[in-house]
Amino acid sequence: MTVYQDREAFIPYSRKDIIELCIQDGKLPESSLQKFRDFCSILLAYYHFKLHKTLEILKENYAPFNPDANTKYIGYHSESELAMMKTKVVQSFEKILEQGNFFPISRASLERAFQETSLIELKTDINFDDFEEIICYCRGDIYKTIKVKKFFFRKIEKKIDIFERVALLIKCQNTEDTDSSEDDGEESHLSSKKIYISLYKNIPKNDIEFLFPNVKVSMTLKDRLMLVVPAIGAAVPIALKIVPQLLLIIGVIVFLAFGPSYVEKLNLRANPEDVRNMTGVLLASSSLFITLGGFCFKQYSKYKTKQIKFQKQVTDTLFFKNIANNAGVFQTLIDDAEEEECKEIILVYYHLLTSNTYLTPEQLDNKIEAWMEQKFDTKIDFDIKGPLNNLAKIQGKIVRDDEDEDEISDIPLLTYDENGCCRVLPLDDAKQLIDYIWDNAFHYA
Repeated sequence: MTVYQDREAFIPYSRKDIIELCIQDGKLPESSLQKFRDFCSILLAYYHFKLHKTLEILKENYAPFNPDANTKYIGYHSESELAMMKTKVVQSFEKILEQGNFFPISRASLERAFQETSLIELKTDINFDDFEEIICYCRGDIYKTIKVKKFFFRKIEKKIDIFERVALLIKCQNTEDTDSSEDDGEESHLSSKKIYISLYKNIPKNDIEFLFPNVKVSMTLKDRLMLVVPAIGAAVPIALKIVPQLLLIIGVIVFLAFGPSYVEKLNLRANPEDVRNMTGVLLASSSLFITLGGFCFKQYSKYKTKQIKFQKQVTDTLFFKNIANNAGVFQTLIDDAEEEECKEIILVYYHLLTSNTYLTPEQLDNKIEAWMEQKFDTKIDFDIKGPLNNLAKIQGKIVRDDEDEDEISDIPLLTYDENGCCRVLPLDDAKQLIDYIWDNAFHYA
């Protein structure tokens, strides 16, 4: 199986489209088209039911950590129980994301992304020590061309790297025991007892720090230089003009404040004529200082304007690009996992069903990737292990009219021969097998 660094396992078609693409391929006989649709239909129902149970288990474990909970509790969870439930939430969250063909972003990758220049040039910093848990997964790493405003309102095109989906789970460190008296205005809305989960769309890779609640902004080196260098440049001529007459300035100040007698005692040179001459110097120096101060204020105002734009972009990101939060994220991700699992199984089953020769997992993986590229100009890195394992786990009975169900053993939908090649049941048997599993989902009667 070829491993691609520039491809994802995500299949950019819906389940319905995948079914129709397989039918339009023309390899299924006319008599099998409806059977194939029926097989796909019952397969989707089976996986919907299966993943619904996963959703309920996940919601049950997440309940004590849900910041949006509006129900009361009739029980009490010990610290050990909460730790176990938190572990289950984290593990289940990661499993669902992997089933939905999301890929993880490591802390090192996040730190590298933070160092890159954002659309708004500000220095950002995030303290990872504030968090007990950080899980970040993405999907759809694409490039998009946007227009950004440059000199004199002129817009230029810029190519940026975008994640089409970003899922983030964070849990803050418990700081209540160490410093419960302080009220940090920036983070007071976050509780160390809760787990915060969010799902976003179309997030630029270099702006992913927008999603973290403890992001801090400061001046870039360019901003500092633009503030300091002109200030130094303007201060030098002032200093050169004032320093030679510094004693005279001091004398004038003493003369004006305490009179001529103190000037003589301190051996300073100052008389009324000097005072009149220095008045112009002081006025000129004051005007230069005022100009310098105005320039520094202008540069600082530019920085504050960029800071406000940054905060606005953070607000826009959280408002317009947010798909779901906390428990609401689970339903969306479960649906994504259901979509991806079913699409993968349908593609594997279809290609094994229509192949003229038996295929090994590696051959099947390459065949599906080539089929997607040739037929639909779509490059994917198909994950063959997942759907093969899922097909092998679908086990049930095929009961004929004259057979006793108790005497029949369960058989899997997919098996391997002595050469390691994959084999699947024909459509009629496959439908009956999944129908048997569906009918025996509960054994209450």
